[in-house]
Amino acid sequence: MKRKTQTKTKKEKNIVFLDGEYVYKENAKVSIFDHGLLYGDGVFEGMRSYNNLCFRLEEHLDRLWESAHTLMLEIPYTKKQLQDIVIKTLQKNKLKDAYIRLVVTRGSGDLGLDPRKCKKPTIFVITDKIVLYPDTLYKEGIEIITVPTVRNHPEAVNPSIKSLNYLNNILAKIEATTAGYLDAIMLNHQGYVSECTGANIFIVKDGQLLTPPSHMGALKGITRQAILDNARDAGLPNEERALTRHDLFNADECFLTGTAAELMPVVKIDNRIIGLGKPGKITSKLTTAFKKLTKVEGVKYSL
Repeated sequence: MKRKTQTKTKKEKNIVFLDGEYVYKENAKVSIFDHGLLYGDGVFEGMRSYNNLCFRLEEHLDRLWESAHTLMLEIPYTKKQLQDIVIKTLQKNKLKDAYIRLVVTRGSGDLGLDPRKCKKPTIFVITDKIVLYPDTLYKEGIEIITVPTVRNHPEAVNPSIKSLNYLNNILAKIEATTAGYLDAIMLNHQGYVSECTGANIFIVKDGQLLTPPSHMGALKGITRQAILDNARDAGLPNEERALTRHDLFNADECFLTGTAAELMPVVKIDNRIIGLGKPGKITSKLTTAFKKLTKVEGVKYSL
């Protein structure tokens, strides 16, 4: 049955895009035989809009296409068409500042693993607000720990693929929250620092900005790249380098980056105070530079 396109009302506030139509979130349904649900077979992107500017939307779509290509998952839209869909979903919800979730699943099939049984991908776009951390933590910083769950081996599930299968990260998140922490550091199979459960990690040491490379298990984050770009523009020495916990413990500064979290200062790791135990000067400068970047980079839209 064809879903009816609907407009926003006071009673039902959120509209999502689902397989070619815009429907209220209450009516947005996918099959229980969808392989995205059954097996985590699919890809996604989390994006942000700032004052009617969808930050680095083109870069997000490029990464989505690369992830899908590796999974041999064909997206039945062009990048320009998906860009327009994202913008239209924001407009329908009258959101100038929002978090955006774009998802492409393998689609509905049978109970077997064979992706050839799924004839058509499922695609949906959600736009809404998101708040991961209270404002006080951005001023004071957070404490995190290292957890036993290691990052997926890069030759098992490549970290450059932003897939729907987040169980590896979820297990680490469970360990963090059970211990009373908001986030956790994940090491790779060699014992090197990879990333946190949903964010990349940076340290500052002797005036140099350092972050783990992707082959160590780190996602090539869009915010991560924006920070590296800002650092280079500012003449701040930076490098992608293998890092150990010892490197983190003895850093002058530390912070996390992610689309939802933006830049989050870290002041203690595994009960070791980092630097002066408060957000550092370089972290603050990079935060300011990032906020400026979100005002000028991206795809502009009107409401």
